[in-house]
Amino acid sequence: MAGQRRYPPELRERAVAMYRAAEPKPVVRALARQLGVHPEALRTWIRADEGRPVDKHPARSRSRAVGAGAAVAPELPADVRAELDDLRVEVMELRRANEILRAASAYFAATLDQTGRPSWSSSRSTGTRSGSSRYSGN
Repeated sequence: MAGQRRYPPELRERAVAMYRAAEPKPVVRALARQLGVHPEALRTWIRADEGRPVDKHPARSRSRAVGAGAAVAPELPADVRAELDDLRVEVMELRRANEILRAASAYFAATLDQTGRPSWSSSRSTGTRSGSSRYSGN
């Protein structure tokens, strides 16, 4: 994965000024593409200019908030907040299980040959057993 790109302060100022001057407000992604910057970088610059809090690592703060219950509105009762935290943990576990199942199904789909038989059984014969009266019906 590529490292963080540092944009010059002049570019940041110009990008925010262009966003503010535009009427109607442009889609951030389209403006970012025109300027050659990452859309999240532009969103961060706009939020910082508005004085709104800028979260540089939303995934990290979300995972901390799940454990601490900080992302939940403070007016929720403690039992509801605890249940919500438990449900979030369960969702993360189920998503992980789904990833594992997807990987397993892809693996087994790749090992099946075109006839639907596992590739490891293609060297064996598929006919009936001969030489044994038990399988020949005698």
